[in-house]
Amino acid sequence: MPTDINLWPLIGVAIIVAGFVLRFNPMMVVIVTAIGTALAAGFPVDKVLATIGTGFIKTRNLPLIILLPLAVIGLLERHGLRQHAQRWISSIKSATAGRLLIVYLAARQLTAAVGLTSLGGHPQMVRPLLAPMAEGATQSRYGVLPAKVRDKLRAYSAATDNVGLFFGEDIFVAFGAIVLMTTFLKEAGIEVEPIHVALWGIPTAICAFIIHAWRLNRLDRTLQRELAAYQASQASAQPAAATEAKGA
Repeated sequence: MPTDINLWPLIGVAIIVAGFVLRFNPMMVVIVTAIGTALAAGFPVDKVLATIGTGFIKTRNLPLIILLPLAVIGLLERHGLRQHAQRWISSIKSATAGRLLIVYLAARQLTAAVGLTSLGGHPQMVRPLLAPMAEGATQSRYGVLPAKVRDKLRAYSAATDNVGLFFGEDIFVAFGAIVLMTTFLKEAGIEVEPIHVALWGIPTAICAFIIHAWRLNRLDRTLQRELAAYQASQASAQPAAATEAKGA
């Protein structure tokens, strides 16, 4: 067993874990991790800076690709995108947060399965449209929502997008993870076609849809109980406040 293995480059793992646990800026954490790992591996400073500079030049258009859609979404939100989405979903009497999210889960999985992973996402879909629509559907049934319920709806909206994307893209034959797995198996002497790996992702995606759809269906019942209790507490608090006001 070799005894001259340099384990110091693994310090990058500790840096990135500590950075995310302490909630530092993710970009800064990644940069410090890269520099720390390179220096621990014995790379000279000039080579580290040259590598970072080369990577920046190759991806200099990436910030434009990321920031331009965010600017467009920001303008749409400023002109009432969230309010329009809430009003529209509130006009559908049969809509509930759970039903809405189940429909989105199915759409997200199906589009991700054919490689259209950019059609959804947290900044372009969940925050400006999906979460406000879930809040609007719930508010049209129960009235004003407490902050706790709004946070729960937003969390379920984000989780639904994650589940739909994660298990849907595994069916796409050109997905990077599938290519990585088949390449690794081929190097190990195991011949597996990418189409077979993708097809075996279908049962997993179906199970994920059923499980999360059941959770979303249970969400409607949970919200009904929580908001009924909230409304009862608000109704009981009003007479007590009126009595105190008269006594004063």
